[in-house]
Amino acid sequence: MSLISKILPAGNVFLDMDVGSKKRVFEQVGILFENSHGIARSVIFDSLFAREKLGSTGLGQGVAIPHGRIKGLKEATGAFVRLKAPIPFDAPDGKPVSLIFVLLVPANATDLHLQILSELAQLFSDKAVRDELAQAPDVDAAFKLIAHWEPYAG
Repeated sequence: MSLISKILPAGNVFLDMDVGSKKRVFEQVGILFENSHGIARSVIFDSLFAREKLGSTGLGQGVAIPHGRIKGLKEATGAFVRLKAPIPFDAPDGKPVSLIFVLLVPANATDLHLQILSELAQLFSDKAVRDELAQAPDVDAAFKLIAHWEPYAG
């Protein structure tokens, strides 16, 4: 079982979110986590935005993994968002992003969050997975694709 499957509830998968900027993605995700985890949306927004200022979390190939440390969060949690239309994300390849996995970790997170980021990078480096997520007909299909994915044994 992947670490990703442990931190992604089915209710945290969103398809065809209609936003035009990184800022709007962070605002929408802030509302999501505020509703599901009781953490103020401004705390989530500020954490994600502060991390983004250090350098883009865009990986390339239309993928970004914004992440932040959240004071008061007990364990890592995530959300997958497929955008209705790609947005600029300052990715290394210059391509806009439409597949986004937002990772939130406790303020005192250890190596676990680095392992999760590593798995996410593996997941999204697979062109077949990216293509399937881009074409997933519904939330359930996208969730199953991510939740049942297994990392390479390394």
